[in-house]
Amino acid sequence: MGNYFKFSENGTNLKTEIIAGFTTFMATMYIIVVNPSIISDTGMPFSGVLTATILVSAFSSIMMGIYANNPIVLAPGMGLNAFFTYSVVIGMGVKWETALGAVFWSGIVFLLLSIFNVRTLIVQSIPRQIRYAISAGIGLLITFIGFTNAKFIVDNPATLVSIGELNSITVTFIVGLLITSFLVIKRIKGALILGILIITVLSVPIGRVYGDASDVNFGVSTLVTWKGVFDFPDFSLLFSMDLIDSLTLAMFPVVFAFLFTDMFDSLSTFIGVAEAADLKDEDGEPRYIKKSLIVDAVSTTISGIFGTSAGTSYIESAAGVEEGGRTGMTAVVAGLLFLPFMFFSPLLSIVPAIATAPALILVGAFMMKPVLRINWSNLDDAVPAFVGMVLIPLTYSITQGIIWSFISWTVIKLVLGKYDEVSVTLIIIDILAILALLI
Repeated sequence: MGNYFKFSENGTNLKTEIIAGFTTFMATMYIIVVNPSIISDTGMPFSGVLTATILVSAFSSIMMGIYANNPIVLAPGMGLNAFFTYSVVIGMGVKWETALGAVFWSGIVFLLLSIFNVRTLIVQSIPRQIRYAISAGIGLLITFIGFTNAKFIVDNPATLVSIGELNSITVTFIVGLLITSFLVIKRIKGALILGILIITVLSVPIGRVYGDASDVNFGVSTLVTWKGVFDFPDFSLLFSMDLIDSLTLAMFPVVFAFLFTDMFDSLSTFIGVAEAADLKDEDGEPRYIKKSLIVDAVSTTISGIFGTSAGTSYIESAAGVEEGGRTGMTAVVAGLLFLPFMFFSPLLSIVPAIATAPALILVGAFMMKPVLRINWSNLDDAVPAFVGMVLIPLTYSITQGIIWSFISWTVIKLVLGKYDEVSVTLIIIDILAILALLI
């Protein structure tokens, strides 16, 4: 096992990889419940989407570990699921069976692009200054998600966002953040997962002894709720996609949008994690990139088959990397941990959002390291990088940040006459990005 995953070559061991796998799972397990809660708005059965979510997450992550040997977990993507539900099915009136077919076909195109190295060529065309900015921007986004999950930052109609009120939930979160930070600073093994467990325990009295969680927990006063242990999986959505109607001309923009968004979400994840954790090959590119992209494409394809929106690589994988995960064993462990929840999904209600929030915030800090490598003294490098870095959290979209950093880089460099810094591939990407914005 050690030889297959190259433990010694990557400076890791089985114990570290297992801890990293547990940490990554804890940071990503929210998708098991969140994804079906979004997609079920289409009329698809909640239990069926939950089963599909687990199957996609488990199989894709295990394949990433075994085939690509990267510590990256995959699951149905946030943002992609919202586009699937609210833009395609509800907004455009497309039947959900047809929308699943569009997911499948976008995965097939994705797979062909990966096999023929087109996506690898795209990765190589991305300027290194923008790569550093992508990693930092994703770090800011993850931090923002952590603070909003804990209700420490809330929406405000006057200022868009503002600080949340100081109550039992936010105080527990602050205490948990300080404890988890201390564990991370002292380099305690499994610091993030220990922090999650400690905050879960600290959250038990909320709504029982003091405080009220009704505003953040769907009207339930307690923050840590018990909804039972066992539930049967629902395979009703398996092979329910419509492959014929999804190939019509009218569905082409939908397939393209799925493809474009999924492609850049996954590319940004590989680049962000590789830059932050130095998981790169001798040429400075994200390691095993072709195999990783093939796995990501397969994840999208099987998502349509199982009955959910497109699967993609999860930036929360950085939580496991921060714990020392360096090989595919981390992804295999995380993938295997998804499977029991085919039958024990109610147990997920035990861990509240504020328990994982500090882990996300600290991972965000970890991913800010590449910002030091941006050439801030050269403004034609710094401005496009800065645009991408800030737009990722401000638009709540990795894809939007990447699109505008690409376009601004291209325009600025061409105006300055620095044609050698703009590849033909990048110009083609810019054109496709503009088309994606217009759809």
